[in-house]
Amino acid sequence: MAYLSNKEIKKIGFCSFGNNVCISDKASFYGPSRITLGDSVRIDDFCIVSAGEGGIMVGNHVHIACFSSLIGGETIKIGDFANISSRVSIYSSSDDYSGATITNPTIPDDFKNVDHRPVGVGKHCIIGCGSVILPGVTLNEASAIGALSLVKDHCDAFTIYAGIPARKMGQRSRDLLEAEKRFIASKNCE
Repeated sequence: MAYLSNKEIKKIGFCSFGNNVCISDKASFYGPSRITLGDSVRIDDFCIVSAGEGGIMVGNHVHIACFSSLIGGETIKIGDFANISSRVSIYSSSDDYSGATITNPTIPDDFKNVDHRPVGVGKHCIIGCGSVILPGVTLNEASAIGALSLVKDHCDAFTIYAGIPARKMGQRSRDLLEAEKRFIASKNCE
């Protein structure tokens, strides 16, 4: 995987980006002036990050794996230390599937009924491969989503979810908070 240089990243036109940002030269960005990236963010091959009016905010130490997409007209916030596995789709907008209106972006807004709601992915969340996060969902701190899950409701902190639709499967250890403290302390010693 080839990463863009700092100069190439700057040319994309992000609202802002931090230090140690690694972006694949095969990733695509739409509405980059509404995208902010924190420090130590890595975005892999074939990711699509498309920011609508609400923008997309990515925290520090976040990994977005290959073939993932963050798309929609509302805000998408990704917290520090979050991990988005490959082929994850996060939507802050979704068409009306009822048949009451026309769907797709080639149709004027007057003829569709798009659901626009913010999405939040909390600090230390992990989203498994192939999962889909729908508009209006908040993944609270350190929630974990199993592979191939459909998340349509809020997820509790330090809780593991999986399935279609995603359901509670168990609790997640809080040991990662101590690991975070050690990591930050190690960075302060450098």
